[in-house]
Amino acid sequence: MRCPRCSGLEDKVIQSRISRDGSSIRRRRECIRCSYRFTTYEKVEEYLPLVIKKDGRREAFNPDKVIAGITTACEKRPVSVEEIFAIKDSIIHDIQAKGDREIPSTYIGERVMDALHKLDPVAYVRFASVYREFKDVRDFVEEIQGLDETKP
Repeated sequence: MRCPRCSGLEDKVIQSRISRDGSSIRRRRECIRCSYRFTTYEKVEEYLPLVIKKDGRREAFNPDKVIAGITTACEKRPVSVEEIFAIKDSIIHDIQAKGDREIPSTYIGERVMDALHKLDPVAYVRFASVYREFKDVRDFVEEIQGLDETKP
């Protein structure tokens, strides 16, 4: 690790501890050359696959797009930010567990719809209307009737 003050390459770790959320390790270091103390964070590098879009294009997976879509669907609904981020985290976990280098966008969309279906029916219909490209009111009615059929 290069010292931010003198650019020295030798340091010693004074203290290490796991971050509050458990996703990284915080290390206090001291430069051997100038005795300057600084903090570094060590984190596992996450691998996220390419997303194959409906038109065949490929682009890097962007968690912000998932959050934006869910947030739009949940606008003015009793859904917390924590629940939105939990959906995003769950989808990322599933994608990483699959281990594929590429994943179809339909997989991501279906996972979001499954989560919203359980969380908030109105947000689910909103998301489905954009994702499934509803053309008219009949599409909405069919989706809502499908919701009633899946209720216990």
